[in-house]
Amino acid sequence: MSQAGTKKTNLLDLSSDKMKAFLIERGEKPFRATQLIKWLHQHLADDLDQMTNISKTMRADLAEVAEIRLPEVILDQASEDGTHKWVLRLHDGNCIETVYIPEAERGTLCISSQVGCALDCTFCSTARQGFSRNLTVSEIIGQLWIARKALQPDPNSSRAVTNVVMMGMGEPLLNFENVVDAMSLMLDDNAYGLSKRRVTLSTSGVIPALDRLRDRIDVSLAVSLHAPNDALRDQLVPVNKKYPIKELLAACHRFLEGKAAREHITMEYVMLDGVNDTDEHARELAHVLKGLSVKVNLIPFNPFPDTRYKRSSNNRIHRFYDILANAGMVVMTRKTRGEDIDAACGQLAGEVQDRSRRTIHFAKLEKGIT
Repeated sequence: MSQAGTKKTNLLDLSSDKMKAFLIERGEKPFRATQLIKWLHQHLADDLDQMTNISKTMRADLAEVAEIRLPEVILDQASEDGTHKWVLRLHDGNCIETVYIPEAERGTLCISSQVGCALDCTFCSTARQGFSRNLTVSEIIGQLWIARKALQPDPNSSRAVTNVVMMGMGEPLLNFENVVDAMSLMLDDNAYGLSKRRVTLSTSGVIPALDRLRDRIDVSLAVSLHAPNDALRDQLVPVNKKYPIKELLAACHRFLEGKAAREHITMEYVMLDGVNDTDEHARELAHVLKGLSVKVNLIPFNPFPDTRYKRSSNNRIHRFYDILANAGMVVMTRKTRGEDIDAACGQLAGEVQDRSRRTIHFAKLEKGIT
């Protein structure tokens, strides 16, 4: 707290533009914003006194009104396949999860945007936890900060974070402003300097926010589709009842307008045994996506306790893949990673103070109570 008793500004909450405005308001030169951004996000400073090219007077002044506050790492867990999961405790006691996936030529960090999730996708463990609140900018970018710090002292090794996917807990477009500010830091050459093709936002299809996203920031897009028709998607991804597939795909076309021909949208499709994985589903999916520049990512379902779903067999996934590929689509099958530490796609749960009371709802369903 400052001497006046007001809450201190967490410097990690400030994008480059907001940092500049914050400093100008305090009578500082705009170039100081660049210095602070570099110290915070390139040098990973967590103390103002580490910022040696900033005068002691300015540091003392900042200390009166500002702080550097990160989530607390309470679990650091490594998988047999090299996947890494951090459980982070926030200031209010809620916990979120962040996952790092190393590969031969890249290192991908899966970042959360909400505590829990406000949507109710039936095949996702996070949905079972209910919803508490949106993450702040510092809590979003703090996940990247913590991963980068943990992966030192060799940030240029194969273990470095080269890609970020907003695919962790939560629906990013329901936390629009904070997610956009955090992604702007990821792209900022004075912060993390990631390529716009290496930062991906995944959405279940909140159309008004999707339209705003294209106008605000240039990043890659993934859409959690998971079904080729509205009747099935209504069951799996209930937001479809508000934003059905036809409207969602129209928004995807708008998102790609004016972009380079090589650009595409990734369509994510979780493979659920006997639910959405038949030959007819594959043919229907190819038809629905015709004319849209997409890459279909087939995701083997990752089970979690008390789920009613099962993973499609490898043979069924291969058959589904072949039908799409023969229809001229670009298809890939996601390799399951981190399953032994519950770090795989759809398994992130954290510890959520559920304001949506969804945990009670699911408990009643399991007991047959409506």
